[in-house]
Amino acid sequence: MGTLDVRPIPALQDNYIWLLRGLADPHAVAVVDPGVADPVMRVLSAEGLHLDAILLTHHHVDHVGGVVDLVAETGAAVFGPARERMPPVDVHGLAGGGRAPLPSLGLQFKVMAVPGHTAGHIAYFGHGAVFCGDTLFSAGCGRLFEGTATQMLASLDALADLPDPTRVFCGHEYTVANLRFAMVVEPGNSDIVDYVRRTEAQRAASLPTLPSTIGLEKRVNPFLRSRHENVRASAERHAGARLATPVEVFAEIRNWKDRF
Repeated sequence: MGTLDVRPIPALQDNYIWLLRGLADPHAVAVVDPGVADPVMRVLSAEGLHLDAILLTHHHVDHVGGVVDLVAETGAAVFGPARERMPPVDVHGLAGGGRAPLPSLGLQFKVMAVPGHTAGHIAYFGHGAVFCGDTLFSAGCGRLFEGTATQMLASLDALADLPDPTRVFCGHEYTVANLRFAMVVEPGNSDIVDYVRRTEAQRAASLPTLPSTIGLEKRVNPFLRSRHENVRASAERHAGARLATPVEVFAEIRNWKDRF
């Protein structure tokens, strides 16, 4: 099986709506987290595509705001977290360990429960890719709006356990800003320095920095590295106190980033 065909549709200020082209029918597509409908409809119309499915990771309006209009225009099936309030359309509610089958596209995704940013946040894993919404960003992670540090670290650990080549499709173009913080946490990390150079060049050329990969994130993302000694030491210096557990280290760097 070849690499899953995924492309970004930029939306709002810094969101990406991900468009997936089907393996069974080249004209059948799905989108992930459409915060607005218009840019999706423009792509569908310009390229003669049919929207068969919508995958939602969490309830925030910048990820679901276009669903009602898209369903009205296309009749697409909608999949989303069973534990969160979804838009007023027929939604196939999903929980961790479930499956999101998209037979008309020849695709199927495993559903991962990844709470922390929101209480019922889910991710979709399959075909060498993970669509993780606002749980994992490149070089960062989502704010803890509804969950705890313990929940978020467990969610990030679950994502980090995916195969290293897995491509990471997150919800926002935050990479360059996240790397500024990562450099402060780990100033001696050469992988971060190299990634900064690459992503700054991409943004200067108006190119997306995504997708990342799980393997790269484990080398550069401080929120996946709370068990590394240099990250713990940096967090303790910032806290001015000993941090006894990985959760305490994670919580400190998340609070640090919130005020960075």
